[in-house]
Amino acid sequence: MAVIETRHLSLVRGGSEVLHDISLAIEPGETFILIGPSGSGKSSLLRCLNRLEEPAPGAVFLRGEDITAMPVIALRRRVGMVFQLPAMFPGTVADNIAYGPALRGEKLSAERIVELLDMVMLAPALADRPATDLSGGQAQRVAVARALANESEVLLLDEPTSALDPIATRAVEQTLLELRARLGLTLVWVSHAVEQARRVGDRALLLDRGRVLKIDRVERMLDPVNGDERALAFAQGDQAGLREDRAPAARAATPAQEW
Repeated sequence: MAVIETRHLSLVRGGSEVLHDISLAIEPGETFILIGPSGSGKSSLLRCLNRLEEPAPGAVFLRGEDITAMPVIALRRRVGMVFQLPAMFPGTVADNIAYGPALRGEKLSAERIVELLDMVMLAPALADRPATDLSGGQAQRVAVARALANESEVLLLDEPTSALDPIATRAVEQTLLELRARLGLTLVWVSHAVEQARRVGDRALLLDRGRVLKIDRVERMLDPVNGDERALAFAQGDQAGLREDRAPAARAATPAQEW
C-alpha cells in the first residue's frame, strides 16, 4: 500500500486554480522529488499532504486513510515537515527537539534527545546551546530531529537546503538519506537543484502550472542524453514552454504550521 496517495487532487486559492487533477502514489521508504519551474505548485502540493493547505475530502490519503478525517495534530505527528528556513523557537536545542512531544504533555528524556542529535549527526554537547546560535546547516538538522521526535513516518521537505552552502547541503542530504535507510522514512522533497534530485531521488514528478507533466524514475527523467525533454529544459535552466515566474521568498516554519 502506498504511504501517501492523492486522487484527482485540485486546489483553488483566491479564485485561481493552483493544482489540477493530481493523482500519484508514493511508496514506503521512497524519496519522491517534486521538480518544476518556480510557481508551478510544488510547495502547494507538498503542503496539501499535511493540511497546511486543506485538500478536498477524498483527495489525499495516508496509508489508505483520508487525511481530512484525521485530527490535524495526529496527522502532522506522522507526516512531519521541514521548511527552507528552520525556525528555532526560544530556548535550547534540547527545548526545540522536545517541542512537539511537550505539546502533548510528554517529556523527552535527556538520553532520547542525545539519541536524536546522534541520528542527525550533531554532537550531544549541542543540546544545551541556545538554538539561535546554530549555523544554518546545524539548525536544519535540528529541525529534522524535531520532526523525528514525533516518530514521523513521512518527512515533507520544502527545499530544505536552498539557503545552505554546498558543504552544509551535502551534510543535510547525507543525514536525510541515512535516516531514510535507518528508520524506513519516506521523503517527499521539493528541489530546484537538478543535480540534487539526481543524487537523492528515486522517482520525480515534473509539475508545471499545477499540472503533472510526468512521473518517472529520476535517472530516466533527468538522463542528460535520453531524458524527458521538458525535464531537461528545466534542468538546463531553459524555461521555454514552462511558465517563468519569480522564485518565492524562502519559507520558514512557525509553531502553528508545524503543529
